[in-house]
Amino acid sequence: MFKKYLYRNFRLLSAFTFWLRGRFTKAGLMVGGGMVLMAARMDTNLSVGFQAFCLLLCLLSFSAVASRFMRSRFTARRLLPRLGTAGQPVPYRVVLRNAGRRAIRGALLQELLPDPRPDFTEFISNPEPGEAKRNWLDRTYLYYRWRWLVGRNTRARMRSQPVPWLPPQGELEVPVEITPLRRGRLCLDQIRLAIPDPFGLANAFSQFSVPEVLLVLPRRYPVPPIALPGHLKYQAGGVAMASSVGESEEFVSLRDYQPGDPLRHIHWKSWAKTGRPIVKEYEDEFFVRHALILDTFAGVDHSEVFEEAVSIAASFACTLQTQDSLLDLLFVGPEAYCFTMGRGLAHLEQMLEILAAVKTCRERPFAALHQLVLGHSVAVSGCVCVLIQWDDPRRQLVAHLRMLQIPLLVIVVTEDGLADGLDPGPLADCPQMFHPMARSQVAEKLAAL
Repeated sequence: MFKKYLYRNFRLLSAFTFWLRGRFTKAGLMVGGGMVLMAARMDTNLSVGFQAFCLLLCLLSFSAVASRFMRSRFTARRLLPRLGTAGQPVPYRVVLRNAGRRAIRGALLQELLPDPRPDFTEFISNPEPGEAKRNWLDRTYLYYRWRWLVGRNTRARMRSQPVPWLPPQGELEVPVEITPLRRGRLCLDQIRLAIPDPFGLANAFSQFSVPEVLLVLPRRYPVPPIALPGHLKYQAGGVAMASSVGESEEFVSLRDYQPGDPLRHIHWKSWAKTGRPIVKEYEDEFFVRHALILDTFAGVDHSEVFEEAVSIAASFACTLQTQDSLLDLLFVGPEAYCFTMGRGLAHLEQMLEILAAVKTCRERPFAALHQLVLGHSVAVSGCVCVLIQWDDPRRQLVAHLRMLQIPLLVIVVTEDGLADGLDPGPLADCPQMFHPMARSQVAEKLAAL
């Protein structure tokens, strides 16, 4: 009951703060602050202070009433790119049309971003990292937990963009820039015009609904060109999905037809020239195929360590050359997934879109990933493992891959202060394959690979 009471108060306070900062300009907030200060020390016998209070109250009241008549009718549409990247500004344009009878002057264009306030279940079940180290008062009233959850749920930031003078029935394009903070789907709904009153103290709001979605790709870090270990390996069926129906084979030569040869291998032009059946001869394909293994077993719905692991996987997907090879992305969610890129299959953009939507797995054990990797171990030439823990199940997976003589590159992402001195375990005899990385040092460590 006490947590419900705290939650209601935090939610109401956040809503009031959001309304106050939007309804009044900075000058209006300063006038309101001065009025409160005067009211706290007001004495009717001190005429100067009383007169100042009355003057500020009249100014603020007039602005609040006048702003009601400043609203305008407009329509809008976005010229929005389909993809963005977490942490990088995304420029786009908004086409505004003044549908009213009055010109729009001094307006600010704003995007109404998704509400970052957590629901009650999220509030009570997600403690702030390091909350146990706070004092008794902070642990009881949970203000820092609330602030941390609001910051975590804030999906993007955007500055208000001034709108030039727009005559009635006029139309113009306003350049806008939004900075996504987290990967995934960023839902943009309403565009709002904030129009100040003649004194510039209060804003009038006019809104127009334009629902659209921006897919935000994971943050990526520079990675030096890496020649992953591995060699050409026979691929049963080859790249069947990309090259042909059935088994994928490499053309070698033409030869006379022999009983039992498939009819689809007949070379009809040669038969027409020679007068006897000629078939195309193939040999099975051998090529390099690497596996990019992503550990999704974070144990919580949201983990900064897991987000860095996704960014590392995206960085490797952008760096590895797949023109003459294949790259398999292996991870476990509600099901076990394997996505392949290269040699005419999925492109890099599709791989990044998959990584933008991947989530932590809490319903299944780590053994599901172990089984998935072993099921693909026959075809792969080498593995890049991006792990978020270094416990016994993960060590067993690495040890099993080493027993199969599959070249490895293992990256373990940890919280700050836990990467130093991490025991390489089954990779003790080849420490160059083992790279523990603290969350705040990922960019530096990847650049040094």
